[in-house]
Amino acid sequence: MNQINALVLTGYGLNCDHETAYVFEQAGARAERVHINALIDGSVSLDRFQIMSFIGGFSWGDDHGAGVVQAVRMRTRIGDQLLRFVEQGKLVIGICNGFQCLVNLGLLPGLDGDYTRRSVALTFNDCGNFRDDWVHLAVDAESPCVFTRGIDHLELPVRHGEGKFVTDRDTQRALNANRQIVLRYALPDGRPAKGAFPHNPNGAMDDVAGICDPTGRVFGLMPHPEAFNHWTNHPDWTRTRELAKRGRIPMPAGLTPGVRVFKNAVDYFAAG
Repeated sequence: MNQINALVLTGYGLNCDHETAYVFEQAGARAERVHINALIDGSVSLDRFQIMSFIGGFSWGDDHGAGVVQAVRMRTRIGDQLLRFVEQGKLVIGICNGFQCLVNLGLLPGLDGDYTRRSVALTFNDCGNFRDDWVHLAVDAESPCVFTRGIDHLELPVRHGEGKFVTDRDTQRALNANRQIVLRYALPDGRPAKGAFPHNPNGAMDDVAGICDPTGRVFGLMPHPEAFNHWTNHPDWTRTRELAKRGRIPMPAGLTPGVRVFKNAVDYFAAG
């Protein structure tokens, strides 16, 4: 397999670059942390990469709304390059602040092939405060999303104050019809959260936690898969370890579900 190169965007308040680069390396890619300015001034070319990651954090301090300033800056300076990256069949993932940036850019949801129109939003949590917790996520197995292939359930951390997914009814119907709603907040047994707090941590419409474009190659989600890069990251790890020692359950091994999200992206190019 040829080396898969993943760009991990960083700079101006983004703060999940090291974790994101680490999981890409675990997944078999070569990850490079690239400052936003390096793309804008041309010292780093997007042509070198097959995968681009818009990471979590607080770009520009969430001034004017989460992801807004970053989206405006990138659209006005390298918007054509971003569109070409998508048109070339490459992959994009946006996590938390990165998801907020993608919807502000219009790269999501990409309905009717339009990657410039903003038709969904991520706004303030209904609870009125920042949420730092772990959530259960039901995955739509029929979604075209490249990143979630072979995964039917995820448990990941959320860390956001503006994660409530909202849109108009027509757009919601289109997303459902196209199976673009990839992740929904769920109860621990996998049933829909139906807006119940804290299982749905922000009041998102239809429990939406992540969506993709119609091709499944552009994916945005509020939870942080890069933060579940080792089994000991999970808050129940000590209990799990003790149960495994007593022979009650098998000891977790192999890639975590968080890393599998990135491994799917790397494998997508290997299969091609």
